[in-house]
Amino acid sequence: MEQRRFTGKGHWYHETQTNHCRDDVLPLVPEAAHVDDRFLLDLALPTEIVTPCESWLKPARALCNLLFPLHIAVNRLHTLSAYDRLSTALTVAQACGVQRLCNHYAALLAPLPGPDSSRESNQRLAQITQYARQLASSPDIIDGKAQLQLDEVGLTTYDVIVINQIIGFIGFQARVVAAFQALLGHPVRWLPGHHIPPHALIPDVDMNAWEPIFPGVELRYATAQQLESLSRWQAEPLLRELTPVLCHEPALLECVGEFLQSDMYAANSRYRALASVLAATELLSRSPDRFSAAQFSPLIEEGIPAVDAIHLLTWSAFLGWINRLKIALSKGQ
Repeated sequence: MEQRRFTGKGHWYHETQTNHCRDDVLPLVPEAAHVDDRFLLDLALPTEIVTPCESWLKPARALCNLLFPLHIAVNRLHTLSAYDRLSTALTVAQACGVQRLCNHYAALLAPLPGPDSSRESNQRLAQITQYARQLASSPDIIDGKAQLQLDEVGLTTYDVIVINQIIGFIGFQARVVAAFQALLGHPVRWLPGHHIPPHALIPDVDMNAWEPIFPGVELRYATAQQLESLSRWQAEPLLRELTPVLCHEPALLECVGEFLQSDMYAANSRYRALASVLAATELLSRSPDRFSAAQFSPLIEEGIPAVDAIHLLTWSAFLGWINRLKIALSKGQ
């Protein structure tokens, strides 16, 4: 829903997300909108850490531009406005509780014109907000009813793919930023008056019984870019069943696929069985707002290089994104 408006658009909690009094609400940080790195949000990181991560930072930064372009022309098939997209991003950032993200997306959202005051527009935004919050923090409750409600407020196939990619991506971004902040030893910053319950752990999705919520791209109508993406990414086991559906938005799929060809996975296969790794990835999955040096330091003490530790945590966050797509784009019960 619209941001709280006590004295203009000076605060970053959504109306539907809180009913705290004015003193509990954090002020907007306008300068948070202006960053050179739209993914890492200008975290001051040493070059020796960032450079080995460029193979997956590149598609992450590209997705920031694809999902949140400065200008969006809506039409009959693509109805999500810039406001819709950034409002969804802020909802997920709030659900994750990473303040740097909340500040950034709130500052981007604040100057944009919101939807008109009609009942239909309010209902549409409220439904998108509720769905985003549920998929971000409680994906286990997403079912056929939740998916039907998106259809009832007018979201198209393309809209549904984009909104689910935004939700998954912002959850991924929140966890990566939390991991880098823990590496830097930044203290966890609690949001006053805003209790963030742990996120539900996502069980393995049985892809043998998985059915997509809507048909994949029809080959006879597919564009050259869609055909290329189908051919390229159906060969990847992690994306095999998702590819025909995600290929409705092939530019997004291309960026997601590039993560699988990055340096993240090697570290995961080498260290994933260590107890310290299991504890760190579980807390990052459930409570990115609480992830700190207290969880990062044991990884270093186990002898894991800092870059490999980042890769481990990033891969965990990426799997959370993919699993949310599997849940969101499957036929609910």
